Amino acid sequence: MPAFTTRPEILGTFGVVASTHWIASAVGMSILEKGGNAFDAAVATAFVLQIVEPHLVGPGGDMPALVYSKKKDKVEVICAQGPAPAGATIEHYKADGLSMIPGDGLLATVIPGSFDGWMLMLRDYGTMSVRDVLEPAIYYAEQGHPVLPRVAATIAGMAEFFEKEWPTSFATWLPGGSAPAPHSNVKNPVLAETWKRIVAEAEAKKGREAGIDAARDAFYRGFVAEAIQAYLDKAEVMDASGSRHKGVLSADDMAGWSATIEEPLTYDYHDWTVAKVGPWGQAPVLLQCLSLLKGFDIGAMDSAGADFVHTVAEAMKLAFADRDVYYGDPNFSDVPIEYLLSDAYADQRRKLITDRASLDLRPGKVPGFEKQFDLTMKLLDADSQTGAVYEPTMAHLSEKRGDTVHIDVIDREGNMVSVTPSGGWLQSSPTIPGLGFCLNTRAQMFWLTPGLPTSLEPGKRPRTTLTPSLGLYQGRPTLAFGTPGGDQQEQWQLSFFLRHVHHGLNLQEAIDMPLFHTAHFPASFYPRTREPGSLIAEANFGEPVLDALKVKGHRLTVSDPWTIGRLTAARRDADGLLRAAATPRLMQAYAVGR
Repeated sequence: MPAFTTRPEILGTFGVVASTHWIASAVGMSILEKGGNAFDAAVATAFVLQIVEPHLVGPGGDMPALVYSKKKDKVEVICAQGPAPAGATIEHYKADGLSMIPGDGLLATVIPGSFDGWMLMLRDYGTMSVRDVLEPAIYYAEQGHPVLPRVAATIAGMAEFFEKEWPTSFATWLPGGSAPAPHSNVKNPVLAETWKRIVAEAEAKKGREAGIDAARDAFYRGFVAEAIQAYLDKAEVMDASGSRHKGVLSADDMAGWSATIEEPLTYDYHDWTVAKVGPWGQAPVLLQCLSLLKGFDIGAMDSAGADFVHTVAEAMKLAFADRDVYYGDPNFSDVPIEYLLSDAYADQRRKLITDRASLDLRPGKVPGFEKQFDLTMKLLDADSQTGAVYEPTMAHLSEKRGDTVHIDVIDREGNMVSVTPSGGWLQSSPTIPGLGFCLNTRAQMFWLTPGLPTSLEPGKRPRTTLTPSLGLYQGRPTLAFGTPGGDQQEQWQLSFFLRHVHHGLNLQEAIDMPLFHTAHFPASFYPRTREPGSLIAEANFGEPVLDALKVKGHRLTVSDPWTIGRLTAARRDADGLLRAAATPRLMQAYAVGR
């Protein structure tokens, strides 16, 4: 298939910003124009995304970031994935008659991590003040923004439930008693006041860093935590279980936690090194896929052909199967990541990829982990239903489920950010009175069966699906990329990366190519369903390719053209030339730069 683009790859030397909404990208670029660096721009972009894509991300959510600092000359991970609260025990949930953590409501809430992560990025890598990065979000919350049709549809779909069960959300999103019309001017004045108060508390301290730390205190040990505690003390709300439950998060949980900076996990693939977060997220799946695909001549395959799709999909099935057995918070579990990424293991597993689509869930057996393997397979056989429910990002799926956003920024100095914020979307849990935002539901990633890396435990990070990527070419930080999409994030990123690396497609060409993914393995989200052997592919692959995939045994679902994935990317070449691109799908994401 010849290269095709819906829009040009953005080129420049000053700076580039790509995100999942055009207003947020423009805000990020404005920060660069004002003298801010890539980290300042990423923070401001993120807070605006919370306003313009509230069905995908909110202040009560979480985020992992991969950052390259020119000053430090190293790639690092900012982990702003909040862990389970002290009261989040398996015994507590089972005493309520639950066998699975609901996908919404208050029981699924972990410590909201994103705000501390953004402030940590701003303090340790940025140059600007709390006011500088929050003012654009305050403006759009206070003055309004043209609401996306998908946001309006989400609110309309939740209206009856909000009015009956979550009245604080009804008051926030349907202030006149009806859902907003698409592209009408929507405001969140309560959230604007929350951010104004954060700014005021920051400016009560002398010095930039002291002000940022004061903002962190205001959120985690001050008025924000107090408002959350006051609400949770009384609230008992309906959730996906069909019953009403109280939450277990407390102000004490928030007060004792902060975001951290960690080393990335990396894998060398041809001339590239790909950096990802650790196995507390699903990120190593992409690295395992690369270890498997290293044994195939991907460059010789048609990048939109049946052989490419089949080979990549079969590798993904194997890597995701390992995810469900072995990944988890390494502070609580021994994760054999070196073994899983070893050449010997990849050579063994690669033999399972044939010319026929697998219908079986086939994790590898790691020596010393036999008990864990058996327990996981027994659990998945018993609890994983068919009928895939994934965190969707496509227009043809439910408007009521949440999703994610993504940001890539590179400045003229070569500082780089790839970050995937999520959680706390408007349909996840009730709006906290006086704050204008709601809490996350990331605890639904935990199992209520003891003895697994992903078993619920206080203080443990849920195995998040959030997975930004940063690529180094011949050791030089070069490429930032990512996408929303829950369990599909690694899958869409993998196709993008392979097409860019092996087929010479520029960023926009690689993003615009037809996309596909599988729901073969258990979903990370409630109710943890799967579709063995499934393959979802865009119609624009063309009938010959789709027919060939059916012949190979894939249980194919053909989606409408331009409905899968929300990839964005940014690149810095050795000569300082900057590039950026964003998907045309859903007509929201944009890359800007000069």
